Amino acid sequence: MILGFPKSWSTLSYLTAICFALPLGAICIQALVPDQAVFGHLMQTVLPTYIFNTLALMLFVSLGALLIAVPAAWCVARCDFPGRNWFQWALLLPLAMPAYVVAYVYTDLLDYAGPVQGWLRQVNGWQSPMDYYFPDVRTLGGASVMLALVLFPYIYLLARTAFMEQSPSLLHASRVMGAGPWRSFWRLNLPMARPALAVGAALVAMETAADFATVSYFAVPTLTTAVYDTWLGYGSLAAAAKLSAIILLVVFCLIGAERFARRKQQLFQKQTPITSHERYALSGSKAWLASGYCAVLLLLAFGLPVWVLLGYAWDYFEVSWNQDFWQYSLNSLTIALVVSLITVMFALLLMFVRRCSPRKIDMLPSRLASTGYALPGTVLAIGVLVPLSYLDFAVNDLYAYFELNGPGLIFSGTLFVLIFAFAIRFAAIAIGSIENSYKQISPSLDMASVTMGMRPGSILTRIHLPLLRSGIFAAILLVFIECMKELPAALLLRPVGFENLATYVYQFVSDEQLEQGALGAIVIVLVGLVPLIYLNRSLEQGN
Repeated sequence: MILGFPKSWSTLSYLTAICFALPLGAICIQALVPDQAVFGHLMQTVLPTYIFNTLALMLFVSLGALLIAVPAAWCVARCDFPGRNWFQWALLLPLAMPAYVVAYVYTDLLDYAGPVQGWLRQVNGWQSPMDYYFPDVRTLGGASVMLALVLFPYIYLLARTAFMEQSPSLLHASRVMGAGPWRSFWRLNLPMARPALAVGAALVAMETAADFATVSYFAVPTLTTAVYDTWLGYGSLAAAAKLSAIILLVVFCLIGAERFARRKQQLFQKQTPITSHERYALSGSKAWLASGYCAVLLLLAFGLPVWVLLGYAWDYFEVSWNQDFWQYSLNSLTIALVVSLITVMFALLLMFVRRCSPRKIDMLPSRLASTGYALPGTVLAIGVLVPLSYLDFAVNDLYAYFELNGPGLIFSGTLFVLIFAFAIRFAAIAIGSIENSYKQISPSLDMASVTMGMRPGSILTRIHLPLLRSGIFAAILLVFIECMKELPAALLLRPVGFENLATYVYQFVSDEQLEQGALGAIVIVLVGLVPLIYLNRSLEQGN
């Protein structure tokens, strides 16, 4: 910290944080507006179903992701088997897949007219659906499986890191006491990894609550689809805000429950990653079982969907490769790049004030600005549109007061609303990345800079920025990819006539024509692989 740190920097950080937290306040205020006609009708009819489906989906997806991620993470971290070095990073690849694309691919494969049921009818001589039973994909259970396949890497990554950082001496002690691999896993590895698993499950549940495209495609009514339908179908912004407030309550309760469960838990262990000599050497059927499990999981979550997309893209390349595709790709790249630079710039400001200010209250802006990541895209759209609409009306009323023609919807009807929403949604990613880089810079550098008479601006530009390059690059990269994939906010807030790759692909998915949007989906996947490669290299260097 720097004694005598200028209050002007703190004031600027608070103004930034207030702008980033504006949607949260707008939702809470808008939710207080009376609307008994629409919301009262929802409460009496379908609202209990929406809430039940949302909670059930969060529970099933979290449990499913835990069940498939934990065994893979433990095998990769604690065992040696064929393909281990490849699987440890390849199992992160499903994060690059949009969930609604995976849902469409499996629906196309498993529907009555799809190749799987067609092959079963041909082999067994069945003539109609009455001759056999096949589970329906477009159900709550089907949506849970699709989301678990895409989201399990969140838990896998955290669990793998937790298993690898567990002290080797504890493993040696368990072996001395006669505990085999299975007993050591249940009695030692799993309980010690509980904090990481809880955080991973909470992330998966939050992403599930925020999902719109998958549940909409599967016709599973949840709170996110209810916000969309209430806003656009019933035209009631107040009722949509009330539903958004319920989603926020569920998300914040989930975060609070996760932290409360770990409030008294403390782990003290030597943070030394295990070596190849300290892993269980699997052989024979056990080795092939571990390899087979990881291979099947990777095939189902990433390999098969990508293979199907490549086939679609090849067959429909001449139809997809057109001027619209290039324009939508350029739109996505432009928005993502602008948002990445804006979020990094403000994250640098917030974290610099938090590091250098001697006032404890100046830690609040960075935390306040990070609340946007907890807002699902549909909820964020409500929170952004409300204040910007009021601002537009105020500007046009001012023009009318001076008898001038107003500029129209310059905030809520242009790309500004989309950039603003994306910046709020992903500011937490940039803040987290730069915060981690700041932890590696010794405070003595700040003290030495002050002793040499340097002002805060010079300290930031000449001392901190060169040392934060890796964190800044990672922040730009991660925010860029998230902007490329974000769908609900783009779908609700895009200006008239504006499309990006995410909305372009979703339109084909909703029209049952993914074949024509497969090329756009592949571009999103390929761009999403970049941060995963960077993340894997960072983990390898750290280990």
